[in-house]
Amino acid sequence: MGTEQSAMENMGMRMGIKEFYRGKKIFITGHTGFKGAWLAYWLTQLGAEVTGYALSPEFSNSLFKLLNLESKLQHHIADIRDLDQLNKIIIKSQPEIVFHLAAQALVRRSYEDPLLTFHTNVIGSLNLLESIRHTSSVKSLVYITSDKCYWNKEWVWGYRETDMLGGPDPYSASKACAEHVFKTYYLSYFKDRENFGCGSTRAGNVIGGGDRSSDRIIPDIIRAIENKETIILRNPYSTRPWQHVLDPLHGYLSLGMHLYNHPNQFNGEAWNFGPSNQSIKTVLELTNAIKALWGNIEVKIEPTQKQLHESNLLHLSIDKAQSLLRWSPKLHFNEAIKKTGEWYQRIQSGEQATIVTEQQIKEFMEMEGF
Repeated sequence: MGTEQSAMENMGMRMGIKEFYRGKKIFITGHTGFKGAWLAYWLTQLGAEVTGYALSPEFSNSLFKLLNLESKLQHHIADIRDLDQLNKIIIKSQPEIVFHLAAQALVRRSYEDPLLTFHTNVIGSLNLLESIRHTSSVKSLVYITSDKCYWNKEWVWGYRETDMLGGPDPYSASKACAEHVFKTYYLSYFKDRENFGCGSTRAGNVIGGGDRSSDRIIPDIIRAIENKETIILRNPYSTRPWQHVLDPLHGYLSLGMHLYNHPNQFNGEAWNFGPSNQSIKTVLELTNAIKALWGNIEVKIEPTQKQLHESNLLHLSIDKAQSLLRWSPKLHFNEAIKKTGEWYQRIQSGEQATIVTEQQIKEFMEMEGF
């Protein structure tokens, strides 16, 4: 009876997501990025009224452009570090729910430009929290950071939400700082705010169709395939918690809905949205899995001359999200690789990105029982 009741409650939550976001006013920072574009498109498919705030897409073939998202939402090109502009647009849009994804998201770029990294990830996040503090329409905030916010001790078990934060590289440190800023605002301003719920989230290494970022393994592999070049790996034996983009986005949507409907339950808490242990693989294993979808592709291991610090072993404990939100990853490693490779292959064959992306979202929602 208990198992049956839990299954029914779980189904009810998923069914609620589809209905819940219809007509809701949503504000997304970083909507021109990889994860942001997937989230924005998904929300428009659910019937939400979406406002996006971000820098211009970095690439001419970005997912944002391929999905023609500019025509599907209120699109604002602006910098998260510009508090006046951010205030102006948030006040104008009067959002009910905010998803904060804007970030400088690359570890190696953080070494090259630490000031940009800290200004964007810390001051930019601070600006958003300050804007929300003065915008009474906001009822729910999902504040996305990174699994790299944890001080990585290279241990074999997954990090829990209560584990130590920090990091030796600028990117990791900036994300830990962003978490501290969030907690400070929650305790100082949001804890006793009526009808308002907020949470920070940490996801693993996200893969999926449409990622064109520099110095990231899947887009690097796809570029090598498109240009008929050798795939170069610099850290082939580092392990990562690989997950398809739809899984953590489903976690964000679930949390956003829960915080809106139950603002006093789990308010101000942190959440991990990572893959199952089965999806923790080395960079080389990931590369070989993608390679198998295309056939005869050469892979070469070339460690960089100057080794910058990067984690070798990192994964998350997702017990809390599974237990309290009844969220679980659905696309395990082989399925995530298949979906990712299929997306790029279909685009390369001439299919429209909107059709492929919409189909993958639909299939995921059918799998989830939305």
